[in-house]
Amino acid sequence: MTRLAEANRSRRVRSSNNRHRRRWAWAVVLGMLVAGLGWSAPAGADAGTSGLPEAIDTILGDSRLEGGAASVVIAEAAGGDVLYQRAPTSRLMPASNTKLLTSAAAMEILGPDHTFTTDVLTTGRRHGSVLSGDLYLRGTGDPTALAEDYDALAARVAESGVTRVDGRLLADDTRFDSNRLGRSWAADDESAYYSAQISALSVAPDTDYDTGSVIVRVAPGTAAGAEPEVTVTPKTKYVDIDVRATTVAAGGANDLTVERAHGTNTIVVSGTTPVGGSGAEEWVSVWEPTGYAAAVFRDALAAHGVKVTGPTRLGRATPAAARQLTSHASMPLKDLLIPFMKLSNNMHAEILTKAMGQKVSGEGSWSAGLDAVSGYLKGVGVDTGKLRQVDGSGLSRMNNLTAGQFADLLLAVRAEPWYADWYTSLPVACAPDRFVGGTLRSRMCGTPAALNARGKTGSLTGASALSGYVKDADGRELVYSIVLNNYLVSSVKPLEDAIVVTLAGSTADATETVTVKSGTARAAERDGNLECAWLKPAKC
Repeated sequence: MTRLAEANRSRRVRSSNNRHRRRWAWAVVLGMLVAGLGWSAPAGADAGTSGLPEAIDTILGDSRLEGGAASVVIAEAAGGDVLYQRAPTSRLMPASNTKLLTSAAAMEILGPDHTFTTDVLTTGRRHGSVLSGDLYLRGTGDPTALAEDYDALAARVAESGVTRVDGRLLADDTRFDSNRLGRSWAADDESAYYSAQISALSVAPDTDYDTGSVIVRVAPGTAAGAEPEVTVTPKTKYVDIDVRATTVAAGGANDLTVERAHGTNTIVVSGTTPVGGSGAEEWVSVWEPTGYAAAVFRDALAAHGVKVTGPTRLGRATPAAARQLTSHASMPLKDLLIPFMKLSNNMHAEILTKAMGQKVSGEGSWSAGLDAVSGYLKGVGVDTGKLRQVDGSGLSRMNNLTAGQFADLLLAVRAEPWYADWYTSLPVACAPDRFVGGTLRSRMCGTPAALNARGKTGSLTGASALSGYVKDADGRELVYSIVLNNYLVSSVKPLEDAIVVTLAGSTADATETVTVKSGTARAAERDGNLECAWLKPAKC
């Protein structure tokens, strides 16, 4: 029996044995305006008599969830007592709530101070400024490696006095297996940066650390009929730009499309953009990130006056006898959790999954990594025989978990020595800084949950989730998990927010009736098919 189930059984026994014990009552927010989630209680509203179950049931009875499925659990954080549950064992698609499992397991298995290194090594010999032999670029999975980090590696090679390498540049990505894409990831997401290929060697184009992608910026030409101007960050010839777009007269349509063709690194820019218009900015995944890293490093060597005479080869293991020339270390995992969890970075989740597999079994694969995650979950009381996890991020629609399992995890991790760092990584409702509020920074503003509730969001078409912690009006910490599936509207996030705001505004002695009103939500909230942080430029 899980910790949550034990707590629930204990609660029922206590209730049946002592019917005169004070029942916990709940204050539920009245007149919550979901549009922007401004909050107010109608003048003259009287306290009702319904308790928490009735209040949450009312929210879940909203027509937006008609025909859908809900798994919801609310519990006291301190003792695990279950305060509300609906279908706690129903398995649903959790979307990015899957990252709760992956991140917690990574903190335990890899450790808060774990870093990823990128090394430059050689088996050759120096003859003055000439290195006779091959140069190896070896990665261990750093998802935060920027072009400037590869430039710093190249600079240190040049500073050592090397001006020519009479040999090849060999990219060693063998820390992980060669499977680049996760199980059942959607084919039409292939060129999207949030579905980038996974390798032990890659490049991030920005400090959101969207590894395995480039940023393509399209600006209109100076006159109608001119070809738009296209730039790529980082500057690299690893991708080819095929411009099929046209600049049209001012006031014309701005309907640019920027996509990478399947199986290639040709990025096609099509459509129209008006003179003086905004153009477009798209984050696009590359095909074969190992080659991307090698190309960026090779260009950096050349820029620092180091010529490599031989070709670049990918997937070559570094010999044990190779000596290190220089190395770069990533930020520690406890700091990496911030961009990972706040912005719901899929690639970070998958890299951590493979890194856990390598650590536990010496195999940097999804299967080994997921086994490692499962081992951790079992150790803290989550019944892994009744869930399915096929990737680290939740991008796959094959993942199936329950609100009860998330609640079990949220309760268990509070006892971990690394809990404070992990808790800090969770997005904070209505905190405006992207690296504090993350995917919740535009939600629950003007309510008792603002700057109070923390939680991991999740969004796929027809699947939405929010799980985390919130303090009620008495200061009591609660654990909540809300997983909603199979709805047809664009978003059910207002319902998730209504539940969390209800908890935040509650006391032990008062309860009211909840009303959830519809309205014109922010664009990031209307599009419930993707995490708002995935909508570039940042929508939340």
